[in-house]
Amino acid sequence: MKIVVLSGSPHKKGTSSALADAFIQGAQEAGHEIFRFDAAFQDVHPCIACERCHKTDKGCAFQDDMTTLNPHLLAADAVVFVSPIYYYDWNAQLKTVIDRFYANSAALRSSSKKAVLMLTMGDETMESADGAILTYKGMTRFLGWENVGILPARGCSDLEDLEASDYPRQAYEMGKTI
Repeated sequence: MKIVVLSGSPHKKGTSSALADAFIQGAQEAGHEIFRFDAAFQDVHPCIACERCHKTDKGCAFQDDMTTLNPHLLAADAVVFVSPIYYYDWNAQLKTVIDRFYANSAALRSSSKKAVLMLTMGDETMESADGAILTYKGMTRFLGWENVGILPARGCSDLEDLEASDYPRQAYEMGKTI
């Protein structure tokens, strides 16, 4: 299986990055091919709704790092979204990439993919993650993708909290069994 892991984490050694690493380890051990795209370290312009991608055959107005991601995204059998929760939602770095899916909406909707959402947050309650989870569920429904798992890592303000929890093992198992 070809799997794209989209991480929004701006911290290379942070909680979301560590969850992505655990998932990838499990998926690779299961024989899956991984393409990781760390949105916070890429040059991705926000969609400006200019409609060039839909009104012409020239694609998106921006020629940025989405040109690297798009072929992998279109060919993927599964897409994994990984983000810290920032003010009740996934972070802007990941959201910017997702907004740019618009240029490929038709192709993404015509492909059946599996999807996973992994979130990290310092909060212990699910209220903080509700916005991200609702957005993810709506997006996967719209795209016709199968939601195969949501992992909200609560109470993980820092890497030490995450490593003391069972969440890395759960992410690893998700990768092994996707």
